Amino acid sequence: MRSTLNPRITPRAARMRRRTPAAVSAAAVVAALVALPGGVAQAASPDIVISQVYGGGGNSGAPYANDFVELYNRGTTPVSVTGWTVQYASASGSSWSRTTLSGTIAPGHYFLVQEAAGAGTGAALPTADATGTIAMSATSGKIALVTNGTALTCSTGCATQSGVKDFVGYGSGAGSAEGSPTGNLSNGTAALRAGGGATDTDNNATDFVIGSPAPRNSSTGGGGNPGGTRIHDIQGAARVSPLAGSAVSAVPGVVTAVGPNGFWYQDPQPDNDPGTSEGIYVYTSGAPSVAVGDSVTVSATVSQFRPGGTGGTTNLSITELTAPAVTVVAHNAPLPAATLVGQGGRVPPSAVISGVTSGDVETAGNYQPATDGLDFWESLEGMRVEIDDAAVVGPTNKYGELPVVPQGSGTRTNRGGILLQANDGNPERVVLGKALAPTPTANVGDTLTGATVGVLDYAFGNFTLQVTATPTVTPGTTTPEVTAAPTAGQLAVATFNVENLAPSDPQSKFDGLAAGIVTNLRSPDLIALEEIQDNSGATNDGTVSATQTLAKLTAAVTAAGGPSYSYREIDPVDGQDGGQPGGNIRQVFLYRTDRGLSFTDRPGAGSTTADSVVNAGGTPQLAYSPGRIDPANAAFNSSRKPLAGEFRWNGKPVFVIANHFNSKGGDQPLFGRYQQPAHPSESQRHDQATVVKDFTDRILAVDPKASVIVLGDLNDFEFSQTADILTAGGSLTDLPRTLPLPERYTYVYEGNSQVLDHILISGALAATAYGYDIVHINSEFSTQLSDHDPQVVRIPLP
Repeated sequence: MRSTLNPRITPRAARMRRRTPAAVSAAAVVAALVALPGGVAQAASPDIVISQVYGGGGNSGAPYANDFVELYNRGTTPVSVTGWTVQYASASGSSWSRTTLSGTIAPGHYFLVQEAAGAGTGAALPTADATGTIAMSATSGKIALVTNGTALTCSTGCATQSGVKDFVGYGSGAGSAEGSPTGNLSNGTAALRAGGGATDTDNNATDFVIGSPAPRNSSTGGGGNPGGTRIHDIQGAARVSPLAGSAVSAVPGVVTAVGPNGFWYQDPQPDNDPGTSEGIYVYTSGAPSVAVGDSVTVSATVSQFRPGGTGGTTNLSITELTAPAVTVVAHNAPLPAATLVGQGGRVPPSAVISGVTSGDVETAGNYQPATDGLDFWESLEGMRVEIDDAAVVGPTNKYGELPVVPQGSGTRTNRGGILLQANDGNPERVVLGKALAPTPTANVGDTLTGATVGVLDYAFGNFTLQVTATPTVTPGTTTPEVTAAPTAGQLAVATFNVENLAPSDPQSKFDGLAAGIVTNLRSPDLIALEEIQDNSGATNDGTVSATQTLAKLTAAVTAAGGPSYSYREIDPVDGQDGGQPGGNIRQVFLYRTDRGLSFTDRPGAGSTTADSVVNAGGTPQLAYSPGRIDPANAAFNSSRKPLAGEFRWNGKPVFVIANHFNSKGGDQPLFGRYQQPAHPSESQRHDQATVVKDFTDRILAVDPKASVIVLGDLNDFEFSQTADILTAGGSLTDLPRTLPLPERYTYVYEGNSQVLDHILISGALAATAYGYDIVHINSEFSTQLSDHDPQVVRIPLP
């Protein structure tokens, strides 16, 4: 059941929530402290470190006019730097230039040292806390923070010299470094210490990332900007932002994707908590003025936006920035690396969607991204995410949505889907969306070769990866199935939901359904059809007859080379059976008489007449055939009434009940706000199953060996209480339950392969050497004649 669209992006494309991968694992930190690549073991600085180095100031294309070195106090007390020096030498040099410092750096604050200007132009730096004239290399060099004024004389091993508080070798050519040097810099990039300046493992290569320069002075505190706020602070290790409703200032990041009403951006300096997202959506209400790759700062209000409006109350909310003031600091900055999800990266939980047992997850606490799928995806909200060789587990639908899982996920079907089970909602699933780039047309069993990359969003009760480039599809081997033909002594009975079939549908749908019946189902003796609409289709004009619909279908079957089918049905009361308004859907018996099957007509029943079981000298009979079971029972309010029919197969009675139980509309989504999800639609299905079970019991009470078949779209799973009610006492066998797990599905919804359609048979029939087959011709394919797969049982009744 879908919520209304999110108007902030595009129809069918909305968004969701928070968190990210660790920049450095605890194990990596320990390893760095124990054995640095340079062979020197030393302790990380407890307070002042070099947090940023930039040497391209004033050069061609540089965003700033001056070189600079930035310091950061990662400790808990103020530190005086009066008399200290920042010193620079070339990558291989031993001659050191100095800039003398004075003042105190507060805990969690920065200190900006401005150096020489280049020959070109660029923006002025923020007000510097110290000023020097050192002309630094734009690509590689050495920077030392020294606690005295004495110039260094070393060219290598400088990090361990007396008085050296912190040391950075930047660029691969640097002859000295803590551990290994950083990557090469350029006119447009700086070396930035991870964790907002707080990460220090004494390995420059590990501690620094290369990104757009973002100079910060002593007025900047708490991790890197006025107000001390970064994206991971906004997202927080929670499902809702701890700063919701607050104003934040100059929050830095790099634009990763641009939509029609806003943009996503991500901090290139992540913290060490995989539970806090580094990306966020900025809602601009109109076309943004930024481009992918812009390094920006954003001042805005933190908001929680719930997609879907009044119809989306069960959706999770999305953390976003609203009413933004955006400053572009630089262009063409490197994008933060996408977080790999799956083997070799962050592996999603395999079974649990949420450990919250009752209520609203947004107020429940107990946030567990390592074990709960909902929290796992929440921790990546707004971030760049990558899935390599993604497995397609649901076909591309008409909205461009394409469900995928990482390789190695879950209990897979024989044809490449992923199976919904009682205790496994498949938290690995994510839906690809087309808000930023087209999604490809794909079927279950296909693979999206290579890296599928996008920004993680939330829409219509699902986490959605809005792809930033269209993935490449490698087709699988999934093709429509063809079942075995019945032998002369086998009665072949099928059920098929034909999805709102009406005369107004194109002839191609009728022809396609006919081909499915004749070729794929091998022209069964009896088919229980669901969702046959009246002659005017969805036009709500009081029409209830379906003669034109059925005439058009049976003619198409004959034209496809099939037999001449007859039908029996009872027109419903206008507007009383649910389904598409005006359509008056109903179940229909479609049957052929050339192989030994006949219909026993006992007329007289109307749409409101209750059928009953008659004991005719020890033989059960239906009072009406066809007839409806207890149509006035509240269990069938606004829902289809079961259709009962008495057939004869080579002279022996066979009782068949065609069903279409209450839909799942109104049930809460698996990845929704409320956990565990409520399923209010179940109650009516339980009541419906009870009525049908009572009716079959009355037949079997007259003759325990009677041939009884209950079939149709029960809108519930084979492991459901609905199925349990029908099979209670063992008088009926639910055939989907008899299949191996990888074969148990008739429907694919949001990437979950599941059973909704059933055939149940009485004990006398279950004791035969029957053959049962779910014939997969629809649910796995982007081109569908119906969203359900038919199924057929072949019963040896001589």
